[in-house]
Amino acid sequence: MSIRPILIHPDPRLKKACAPVEGVSDDLRKLAEDMLETMYDAPGIGLAAPQVGVLQRLIVMDCVKEEGADPQPMVLFNPKVQWTSEALNTYEEGCLSIPEQYAEVERPAEVTVTWLDMHGAACEAKFDKLWATCVQHEIDHLDGKLFIDYLKPLKRQLITRKMVKLKRERAREKA
Repeated sequence: MSIRPILIHPDPRLKKACAPVEGVSDDLRKLAEDMLETMYDAPGIGLAAPQVGVLQRLIVMDCVKEEGADPQPMVLFNPKVQWTSEALNTYEEGCLSIPEQYAEVERPAEVTVTWLDMHGAACEAKFDKLWATCVQHEIDHLDGKLFIDYLKPLKRQLITRKMVKLKRERAREKA
């Protein structure tokens, strides 16, 4: 397993819709393992393949945050929301591709999602609370949508300018 670099917004790859996974291969399983390691290292609770520069429909997540609790890593190939509750939840969201920026985003409180697991088996589960927010946030990435796209234009532009500055600073540090 290896830690992969995470793309920082603005990057055109973060705004592209991803292709479905045709079948779960050893290469895709390796990518999923790398993504989990990258997510835990960041640290974060979710990561989508386009965030590491791979335009395929794959997300990983683990919303267990309690100290001492066992991790519950999930790998979802071709995740698709099948049902959303009418009830909404608001969470302060952040993103590994938009470091140190947070904003409240309103989303359905519960969702039912279908996906393929690491063995290519079809799965379905109902998510609520932080898990529901996370899975929706990560699926948005697969459609080229970022959490800042839910914000008012001025706030979105402010965050984008901060990210451009951050990318310039990081480039200078590497030079």
